[in-house]
Amino acid sequence: MRRIGVLSSGGDTPGMNAAIRSVVKTGAHLSMDVMGIEYGFRGLMQGRIRQLTPENVEKIIYKGGTILKTCRCPEFVEKEGQLQAVRVCEAFDIEGIIVIGGDGSMRGAGALSALGVNTVTLPGTIDNDLAYTDFTIGFDTAVNGVIEEMSKVNDTMISHDRIGVVEVMGNKCGDIALYSALAAGANFLILPEAPFDLDEICSELVKARLKGRFSSMIVVSEGAAHAADVAKYIGEKTGFDTKSVVLGYTQRGGNPSQSDRILASRLAEQAVRLLYKGVSNRTVGIQNNHVVDMDIEEALKVKKKLDVDLYKLCQTLMES
Repeated sequence: MRRIGVLSSGGDTPGMNAAIRSVVKTGAHLSMDVMGIEYGFRGLMQGRIRQLTPENVEKIIYKGGTILKTCRCPEFVEKEGQLQAVRVCEAFDIEGIIVIGGDGSMRGAGALSALGVNTVTLPGTIDNDLAYTDFTIGFDTAVNGVIEEMSKVNDTMISHDRIGVVEVMGNKCGDIALYSALAAGANFLILPEAPFDLDEICSELVKARLKGRFSSMIVVSEGAAHAADVAKYIGEKTGFDTKSVVLGYTQRGGNPSQSDRILASRLAEQAVRLLYKGVSNRTVGIQNNHVVDMDIEEALKVKKKLDVDLYKLCQTLMES
């Protein structure tokens, strides 16, 4: 294999550029041309492709986002969209593609593989919702960003004796909320994977006031509840001044952490080597700090579960 492509798909995530850099430099090491495909699968269908060299990706490891741009492409779900992508690959002599993205991107890569284009995927999503890998590219940076913002929110909540309700991303996976709450020392946590009782939280907030803690922080995962609704309920139930903060897209931005840069670089190198060997329909991840790869369809079947031990630790520290 002498020419491969790389694209980023779906939501952007810090570390995508580090992965792109690693793909290009590993490809050059193996005497392979690497073509950058802009705007994900839509750009592939449209032929928005340019050659990438080690020189023009040298410094992108520092940057958040993706130099190749990204978007969601519902047209690629249709067979005609997939066949158009195959025709473009043939026109540009692209023999294999590395796809950086989440579960939807993995399905798109699987469809290309079924049509004869060798594909390998990298887990690029801040949500950390792909169960086959311990961590996804961008998750660590997102959590670090949430912790930093929570520290700022906490300062003003303490100053006014307020209750702060911070909503974080994650879709149906509560990992960002769980890790952030634990690391930031939050007082309450609301996850989609665990039952919660707002009346019980209100009761605990009242008890905390009686003990002399006049300010509390509550972390809410977007897949479980909306911060504004939680804050409104608590304010009406307790009479405490309660404010909601939605961190939103700030969690996707910013320079990637060293952990995400290293993770992206390691996984991307392995992806290139797999394509070089002619391997297809694989996804690369990290398990117990070892780089692994598995069949895309099999990886998608693995169900994400709550880290019960981490959740119990969080609950213990919140009760103390």
